[in-house]
Amino acid sequence: MLSLRQLSRQVPRGVARLISTAARQPLRTPAFAAARTAAHFSTSLIRRQDATTQELAAKLNSEIALEKEQQADDSYRYNCQEYIDNSEFKIEDKAGTEEVHLTRKYGDENIKVTFSIADFNTYDEEADAEDPALYGDEDGALDMDGQSGGANTKGAVNQGRTAGGNIRVAPEDEIAPADRPELQDEEDNSASFPVRLQVTVTREGKGALAIECLAQDGEISIENVYHFPTAELAEAKTAEKDWARRSLYTGPPFGQLDEDLQMLLERFLEERGINTQMA
Repeated sequence: MLSLRQLSRQVPRGVARLISTAARQPLRTPAFAAARTAAHFSTSLIRRQDATTQELAAKLNSEIALEKEQQADDSYRYNCQEYIDNSEFKIEDKAGTEEVHLTRKYGDENIKVTFSIADFNTYDEEADAEDPALYGDEDGALDMDGQSGGANTKGAVNQGRTAGGNIRVAPEDEIAPADRPELQDEEDNSASFPVRLQVTVTREGKGALAIECLAQDGEISIENVYHFPTAELAEAKTAEKDWARRSLYTGPPFGQLDEDLQMLLERFLEERGINTQMA
């Protein structure tokens, strides 16, 4: 009886010590704890990206508005429509493409003129920058130093009453300003947009003649002339046709042809409506 009473007293004490000991012991951590990784995207980065996106969208909307404004220009539309109304050519313009085709019949010939509207946006400012007329001629520069003693020389203007009053004048200064050709054309000087033309003339069973031209400053000049056995090779719309076209010998360069032949080819185009009016 005494042993049971002592056992009942000892059990609660042992359980209490066991619970308090377990509470004081820290939880064991795993041997290989997963390392904390930093977030790849921060709030500031997202805000910067949003600002850039908004700025880009605003700029694109501005460019689109500018394109629509140019399309609505009645002067360009009127000039194109006036040419089509008074020409034998028919225009083929597909929405979403940059190539424009002008087609017509001339006897038994099928004529197609192809150009790209992208050429109208390729104004070369370097060509004007390299114009020698914009710079003074170092060799022929005006000598503004008066000659000692007032001696007269050829091409000099007597200023009078000065010891060194004779100033050498360039020959062009002897021409009245109103008679100078560069001043007469100054008002008509405008931006030049060279446009490349691909002219294809085909006849049934006679092959095709491909003529590469350049339209600039109201004139059309021939750059190269090629003859192909078929119209498919002349236009070469597939990679196979283009490869077969490159392997063919199509004749010497246009500049190496006889001058009379060059003139006849230019007249050949003019008679078919590929002339200054088209340019």
